Amino acid sequence: MLLALDTATSAASIALYDGEFVLAELNWRTQRRHTRELAPQVDRLLGLVQVTPEQLTGLAVGLGPGSYTGTRIALSYAKGLVAALALPLVGVSSLDVLAYLYGIAPMPVCALVAMGRGRYAWALYATDPWADPLRAPQRLTPYRVGSLEEISSHLQPPVMFVGELDTRGQEALRQLWDGYPDVVVSPPAWGTRRAGALAELAWLRWHRGAWDDPATLSPIYLK
Repeated sequence: MLLALDTATSAASIALYDGEFVLAELNWRTQRRHTRELAPQVDRLLGLVQVTPEQLTGLAVGLGPGSYTGTRIALSYAKGLVAALALPLVGVSSLDVLAYLYGIAPMPVCALVAMGRGRYAWALYATDPWADPLRAPQRLTPYRVGSLEEISSHLQPPVMFVGELDTRGQEALRQLWDGYPDVVVSPPAWGTRRAGALAELAWLRWHRGAWDDPATLSPIYLK
């Protein structure tokens, strides 16, 4: 039973996964209340499916990029559980989680995580509509940070943008790519980082023996 936690931004998500199904998942918008909200929400999640902490067999955590505080909260909480319960820990980039949801899209995917002040963390991923849905898409670029204009300058159609795009961000991208029918800007519901996807990615790594050292695992910070 894997518990997955992602508080990298104000879009927080936690999930329980048993290797076959997402048993429960909670997604919510937090206004810098990650520290106060995370533990009660984990208790609520476990209660939904009547699971105790002692029944957990692993932890997965979103490493960001994201806010400086947000990325640290889930990781610190996960490290505490790992130490208390002697569980393996797997850290996954929050951008990889977004891209995983679109691994069988018919075009490359640009995953975006809001960093504030009009800047986004981003990476481009190759997709394959005929691929195994459980295979993580291949990342084609480093993790980077930039404005939507700067990001767009590195890309060429076809491409699908997915991530935390508010109305202003969506409109800005549509204007930047006006006249390109093979550029897709996803609606907000498509860009929600889901801890269920984080759990599935972590489960694949965990069963290959590729878990992380809690002592050295750290958030992904970008400048």
